[in-house]
Amino acid sequence: MARLLPHPVLSVIIAVVWSLLLNEISAGGVVLGVALGLLIPWYTARFWPDRVRLKAPFIIAEYVLIVLWDIVVSNVQVAWLILFRRGSSLRSRYVTVPLELKTPEAIVVFAGTITMTPGTVSADISADGRSLLVHCLEASDPDEVVATVKSRYERRLKRIFE
Repeated sequence: MARLLPHPVLSVIIAVVWSLLLNEISAGGVVLGVALGLLIPWYTARFWPDRVRLKAPFIIAEYVLIVLWDIVVSNVQVAWLILFRRGSSLRSRYVTVPLELKTPEAIVVFAGTITMTPGTVSADISADGRSLLVHCLEASDPDEVVATVKSRYERRLKRIFE
């Protein structure tokens, strides 16, 4: 069974995301979502040496809600910066975030979360995988940025994946 369905959680996520992207529920959309959910993990299984282990899967809901809230708040903040501040007054900079995360999946989710949040972009990861370079549109205090992303995202991802 593991050969036919190597990553069942990923299969479900792909099918659900596909249905959400379609923006409507139809028989054809659900069938295609299920087919993609089965075929993509099966085809890519050879690239994944180990299965992803979720230590605390119920924390995912909390994490998603926090990320969605942060995206809404960041949208308002970035809109305010664009509408009411001059470009020369922005304190845009790169910030290095040291990583406590060890698993590649956790690091990818962390970097993706930072990129999805308006005003920040994950730019690079160090060769040793111990730090992430993040560009911030407005960062008056780089240490505060590091503390915020580590407490809001990294701490929860560590509970989920490690």
